Amino acid sequence: MAQPKQERALHTRSQIIRAAAEVFNEYNFAEASLSKIVSRAGVTMGAIYFHFSSKEELAKAVMSEQAADVPLPHGEDGLQKLIDITIDMAHQLQHNVLLRAGVRLAVEQGAFGVTDDAAYVLWIERLREQLVAASERGELLPTIEVDEFARVLVGAYTGTQLLSQITTGHTDLPERITNLWRYLLPGVAAPGVISQLRLGPRTAEQEL
Repeated sequence: MAQPKQERALHTRSQIIRAAAEVFNEYNFAEASLSKIVSRAGVTMGAIYFHFSSKEELAKAVMSEQAADVPLPHGEDGLQKLIDITIDMAHQLQHNVLLRAGVRLAVEQGAFGVTDDAAYVLWIERLREQLVAASERGELLPTIEVDEFARVLVGAYTGTQLLSQITTGHTDLPERITNLWRYLLPGVAAPGVISQLRLGPRTAEQEL
């Protein structure tokens, strides 16, 4: 039976976004030509324009879908899971091309005339959910305003990953994020909570 047109179209769109992520990850926006993306995706230029009206629109799609295949770590919602998410994302940024390209484009978007905070809003909301759970569990100081701290955390993370990318190509990002938490936790965690938290990588048992 022939594959339904809608399913084929979705597959082609996903194929184009993946190829675009690879090209945007390797080149800056100006050098990442549509012809390079067409060649990488193995589709026609017509297929590109069927799904995206311009390279800018394709870049926005990569930014908005950067977290599509980033799984959240297991475990109970709260401060530990929040830390795990940020450290897991640091590892993902070392090899997950869609995430790497989306983050790079989100940082560089002003250079190609786009102002889109959707990717930042997505991560702010993901981290905010864990902060709400942490607050309900009594893990945060009573002075912490979760919406505000979620924004502060995403801003701090963005700057940390950018510096790591520039200096080491993200090879030291997990260590930098761990150090970020060492300085942040005394200002946000309730007394007695810090000693119960793990900043290192999870064990195989903790992955289950």
